[in-house]
Amino acid sequence: MINELVKKISDLNAPVVVGLDPMLSYVPDHIIKAAFDKYGETLEGAGEAIWQYNKAIVDAIYDIIPAVKPQIAMYEQFGIPGLVAFNKTCEYCKEKGLVIIGDIKRGDIGSTSGAYATGHLGKVQVGSKSYSGFTEDFVTVNPYLGTDGVKPFIDVCNEENKGIFVLVKTSNPSSGEFQDQLVDGTPIYELVARKVVEWGETCMGDTYSNVGCVVGATYPEQGKKLRKLMPKTYILVPGYGAQGGKAEDLVDYFNADGLGAIVNSSRGIITAYKQEKYAQFGEENFADASRQATLDMIEDIIGALARK
Repeated sequence: MINELVKKISDLNAPVVVGLDPMLSYVPDHIIKAAFDKYGETLEGAGEAIWQYNKAIVDAIYDIIPAVKPQIAMYEQFGIPGLVAFNKTCEYCKEKGLVIIGDIKRGDIGSTSGAYATGHLGKVQVGSKSYSGFTEDFVTVNPYLGTDGVKPFIDVCNEENKGIFVLVKTSNPSSGEFQDQLVDGTPIYELVARKVVEWGETCMGDTYSNVGCVVGATYPEQGKKLRKLMPKTYILVPGYGAQGGKAEDLVDYFNADGLGAIVNSSRGIITAYKQEKYAQFGEENFADASRQATLDMIEDIIGALARK
């Protein structure tokens, strides 16, 4: 699957992924009104609103980006109707030819980890038939429980040609409380990175591994160091834009071939119409604002790489 993602990034010259992380407060009033008129002020109404919101944004950007990253928590808050919206979003993105990175941050052990891997990346057996629970191509994985928690995902990745992104150094302010602690002089995030390389060697694509990692845009010095430690590991980079990450800080996350990293923006894209920069589009044309914000993001990152 990493081969497909790399090809799409190269063909589009767009090392970006759009995070589909909807809150009901992000959705324009006319979409909410239509959903509530149909289903009432219910969880079903909320699920319909975020699905229609997502669909319009995907329609506006699918031809200029390689991938999307729906964050499952934003859907789970609406219960089963929210998960229905998550699944519909993933299926629609798949129809549009997009690579889907399910931001699920799962991590457990044994049969539980195996069930997560099966549900999100594999196939579950039902009598004589098998079914894919969701249509993700990659998922994010929490490595806190060690190899016991990660290997079931890698096994499914090898069976199904799928991939994972393992949390290494996250973008949030308190990440250092654990990730920066030293063990015999080495920060924990670096120890995790070394395991990612080890795990990745068992699940290789042509040039890069199907086992990628997550390194936040807000920690560029650590990102530069980790890039050197993990030359065959694709880096998923959250934190660009709304969280403060800047394009010029991210160039060292990429390899000399201009590949090796994919940068995520969520709120900066899906709520672009609320920003002063894109206010001229108006609420009715929110998806057009998202397209322009995506084009601006691509230009920003490609420009920074060209100046590297």
